[in-house]
Amino acid sequence: MIRAAIYARFSSDRQKDRSIDDQIALCRDVCARQEMVVTMTFEDRAISGTGAINRPGFQAMMRAAEGKLFDVLVAEDVDRISRDQGDWHAARKRLDFLDIKIHTASGKVTKIDGALRALMGEMYVENLALHTRRGLEGVIRDGRHAGGRAYGYRPVLGKPGELEIVEEEAEIVRQIFADYIARKTPRQIAHDLNKRSVRPPRGRLWNGSTINGNVARSGGMILNDLYAGRIVWNKVKMVKDPTTGKRLSRPNPKEQYKIVEVSHLRIIDDATFRAAQAIKLERRRDATPATAQQARAPKRVFSGLIKCGSCGGGMSSVGSDRKGLRLQCSAHRESGSCNNSRRIYLDAIEALAIKGLRQHLAHPQMITEFVDAYNAERKRLKKVATTERARLERRLDEIEREMKRIVDSIVITGMPPEQFVARMQELEAEKVRVMAGLEKAKESDNVIALHPKALDRYKRAVVELADHLKRGTPTEFATIRELVTAIVVHASPSRPGGAGTKADTEDDRSVRIEIKGRLAALCGNPALFPNIAMSGGKMVAGEGLEPPTPGL
Repeated sequence: MIRAAIYARFSSDRQKDRSIDDQIALCRDVCARQEMVVTMTFEDRAISGTGAINRPGFQAMMRAAEGKLFDVLVAEDVDRISRDQGDWHAARKRLDFLDIKIHTASGKVTKIDGALRALMGEMYVENLALHTRRGLEGVIRDGRHAGGRAYGYRPVLGKPGELEIVEEEAEIVRQIFADYIARKTPRQIAHDLNKRSVRPPRGRLWNGSTINGNVARSGGMILNDLYAGRIVWNKVKMVKDPTTGKRLSRPNPKEQYKIVEVSHLRIIDDATFRAAQAIKLERRRDATPATAQQARAPKRVFSGLIKCGSCGGGMSSVGSDRKGLRLQCSAHRESGSCNNSRRIYLDAIEALAIKGLRQHLAHPQMITEFVDAYNAERKRLKKVATTERARLERRLDEIEREMKRIVDSIVITGMPPEQFVARMQELEAEKVRVMAGLEKAKESDNVIALHPKALDRYKRAVVELADHLKRGTPTEFATIRELVTAIVVHASPSRPGGAGTKADTEDDRSVRIEIKGRLAALCGNPALFPNIAMSGGKMVAGEGLEPPTPGL
């Protein structure tokens, strides 16, 4: 008996869901004519065929192929399997290696035939993108809106692409521009709107970035030309990352913009809009210029790793005084959604973190205790995984023997296959679950053992860290940044005086930090790294280096 698996897919949520059923029915007819027994079906609904990584049905089908659960893959056409040449050839090569044939409604797919049809499928997608773009340009020429919803407007029912002004939101837009011209910062404006419980364009709260936007992409409310009565289209282009399958936006040159005047959608007069753009440009020039490499590289050893203990958000710089650079919760600054207004000196946090790392993780006895406990738990998990794997392997053998008996009954005795379909489907489903369990047991068995000598590199890094802070470059921070994932700062509430005052700035005794990290950089595989909690430079009672929790 030839076992067949059917794969069906349609691209858009605007297409009919019935398409999947029609494809499967057609493929079943193909299997019946070829005297193949359908044992499995896989489907992807409303997912494009231009990528393989983001299609769960396709990925499940390839896993089943690796398990030798079918002999022939049947689809309506090659473009259902993939509309990307690279993905098609990768899948075909893998299926060829597994000795699995590919059939469509028109017959067996050969290498040349498959390559040509994959090329045609990819060209179809490219042509569709060109036609879509041409259609959108026509929409712009007609004075209609081709983008998403903008705050202050709503679509006109029954007239695609046409917008009308929502006066309540338009008044908020005018107030935002007036406050901006009055020299309020985007963060201050966002705080005021949140205090008044004004509903934001999306999400729960206004943020400074919603108002300020991105100059390169001309995003944000201050840069939105629609408020000045102009539709500006083609600011960005969308590209798909071939590795992740995610769509990313890239800014286009300004000469490629398409601009149409729509005076009936004007909310802000030209003078106000120009004044806002001038302030925007002025503030941008005042900002410290930085190259892309400088922007990406961490300036301090824990840059980007320090988190607010109240909300879990990041903490960012709010300037410096004679004592050094200060940090504050970004969520409090941007939207006021966090009530933690405390300003913390970065030097104090770094000193506390280094002291904690050196005091607790560089202690040989504690390291030994941790490694012993970790390895003991690893051995327990390995034993459990071995027992479970043996049970699953026995069950897999039983399933395959029963499936073989069913096939023999059909082939030898001539019994109708229909009466075995339900049982075969049950067995196939259980087989997939058993194989998934085997993979999980294999992962548990692969947990890496730790050896005390493996921690020498880390201890050396901790000892040298203080010197790196004084004379180090970002590249010298790499070792410690591989080990520490977050420094969570817990500070007491603000004292009288308010945010930004001397009373609101921390002293060492009122701050407690929690260090989170991993041992992956030392052992080459993810593993537990115990948290450390420090308060005022001393270990919190009952805290410290603890053995791993069950399950690692």
